[in-house]
Amino acid sequence: MESYTSSGTGSAAATDRPHVVLLASPGAGHLIPLAELARRLVEHHGFAATLVTFTNLSFPAHVLASCQLPASVATATLPAVDISDLPADSDIDMYVQVTRRSLPNLRALVRSISSTGARPLAALVPDFLCSEALLVAAELGVPGYVFVPTNLAWLALRRQLVERHHGLAPGEYRDFPEVVELGGGVSMRRADLPVVYRDPKRLAFPLLLEGGRRFLRADGLLVNTFYEMEPGLVEAFKLATEGGAFPPVFAAGPFVRPESDVDASPCLEWLDRQPTGSVVYVSLGSGRALSLEQTTELAAGIEDSGQGFLWVVRMPALTTSELETAAAGGNKDDPFVSPDPAVLSPI
Repeated sequence: MESYTSSGTGSAAATDRPHVVLLASPGAGHLIPLAELARRLVEHHGFAATLVTFTNLSFPAHVLASCQLPASVATATLPAVDISDLPADSDIDMYVQVTRRSLPNLRALVRSISSTGARPLAALVPDFLCSEALLVAAELGVPGYVFVPTNLAWLALRRQLVERHHGLAPGEYRDFPEVVELGGGVSMRRADLPVVYRDPKRLAFPLLLEGGRRFLRADGLLVNTFYEMEPGLVEAFKLATEGGAFPPVFAAGPFVRPESDVDASPCLEWLDRQPTGSVVYVSLGSGRALSLEQTTELAAGIEDSGQGFLWVVRMPALTTSELETAAAGGNKDDPFVSPDPAVLSPI
């Protein structure tokens, strides 16, 4: 068994506290909110916390540094596993396989943390892309909670995918209707769903289905949202839990960094002046960068909607090389491919 690397004083300095292990998947939009959850558990709720990452799925140094983790949050990195047999372009399969092959190392780490603390491990919290880690939680008798960094609408869509395929034989597929009812008065057009949800021939489709089914075995799901953002879906999931159809879902967010170089106060003041439900929020995440042409087209489309909008703008990538760099995590020295929001723009 290879050893893992660790840092921080959290695990050593707080052995009398209930301890939570949080397992991160790659991407700033996954790591940053999970790190913020770790910070809040330590500073506001009296827990000890260890944030775990994978050597195979390493983060750019500036992304990890931007999490501003206090010394009271310990960090650990699981050793590399052999993935030479995996296609380089299979993102979701890569995450699943790295997690699966790292389970022995994760199991050893969790056991090590449990043995050094005066109190039992309180929970194992993997990001949803690492949900296979719930197997370790179940094996060791530790509560397992899935972290969802997106929102309840995403979780409701994944739940719909699982429920539509309940009882079907492997390889069978049941399509979504033209209008997908997510619950709580929220719906989506089938045409607006991510392509992978509409194409069972894609490699990622069975992985989505398998991962969604694992959610049902969790002790709960912690979602980066809050009641006022998605009240209908909060209530819908509450009813599903009460009826035994789904594990408890907690609207535990929003998880944002406590400090930022961007002054958001003008945006918040502008939002306060807008009618309820009248603003479109646009944020495309950190995993990809739009080209200049795509950014221009998106701007024109949003403006043509006639709605007030708040757009988290990233500088467009101008070349293929810049697009590839952004996909790999960005470059902190080049504003054209930085993964961090550059401007909050109220229109």
